[in-house]
Amino acid sequence: MIVALIAACEIGFWVLLAAGLACRYLLRMPRTGLALLLCEPLLEVVLLVATALDLKNGAEPNWTHGLAALYIGYTVGHGHRTVKWLDGHAAHRLGGAPKPLGPPRYGMARARHEAKVWLGTLTAAVVATALLQFAIWYVDDPSRVTSLESWRFTAWRIAGIHGLVALAYWIWPKKAPAGERDVAGVGKERVGR
Repeated sequence: MIVALIAACEIGFWVLLAAGLACRYLLRMPRTGLALLLCEPLLEVVLLVATALDLKNGAEPNWTHGLAALYIGYTVGHGHRTVKWLDGHAAHRLGGAPKPLGPPRYGMARARHEAKVWLGTLTAAVVATALLQFAIWYVDDPSRVTSLESWRFTAWRIAGIHGLVALAYWIWPKKAPAGERDVAGVGKERVGR
């Protein structure tokens, strides 16, 4: 049941996102579009309540409950950035706004960008860990919560690997090719001539 609900929440996220952006830019109904976009966090609340009810009704804590916690954590950590990115592209394609700037490609600007993205993953790990800990306390049976405990390590393993990737951009910043420079993340610009 929980896996189906996670899939439904993911589908619902994209449906609400598409409907919200369509209302904002195609139908010229910005308030309705904003209302639809603001409904997206309700999907995570539904998933959280359903997971808690599943545990309360005596379900054996398993990987599905851990996956639900990671999904909610990911949405909290990266959902806003995803919506903002897609909104910028929809505004450009459908609303006539200028093309949004992409991430910087080179140097310390790219390293700072990667660090910000990693902070989203760190937030996701913190949220998932907190939800898993609450579930462990809620179940209150050490013999039944080993699956939930292992998901905490999974969340921090993901955050650690992503942190190492972000750190690599600081240690070995990518240099712009000769004769080019990165212009605020837009891409290549020829220098000289």
